[in-house]
Amino acid sequence: MKILNVVGARPNFMKIAPLMECYKEHSCIEPILVHTGQHYDQAMSDLFFHQLGIHEPDVNLGVSSTSHAVQTVQIMIALVRWFQRSYCYFTRMILVNCEH
Repeated sequence: MKILNVVGARPNFMKIAPLMECYKEHSCIEPILVHTGQHYDQAMSDLFFHQLGIHEPDVNLGVSSTSHAVQTVQIMIALVRWFQRSYCYFTRMILVNCEH
């Protein structure tokens, strides 16, 4: 089963780290890690992945840092475009980490 995990901001990285580790114990799960790219500093974003032991994202949507409304729209558009050109039609679950 493929599980799509979408992360973007610092709290998301901390929430997804234990899940990514847990997935390793279940060979029936193929986790796909999608980074929205919304972090304004790529070096900081890379540091979170390294320090938390999360593998590099399978996909980086490259959304820029801007207002919340614009970021939300850019993420939605980028995700839909990626879905349309990828194998994610076969994904059974999408996990989006939120701060709220």
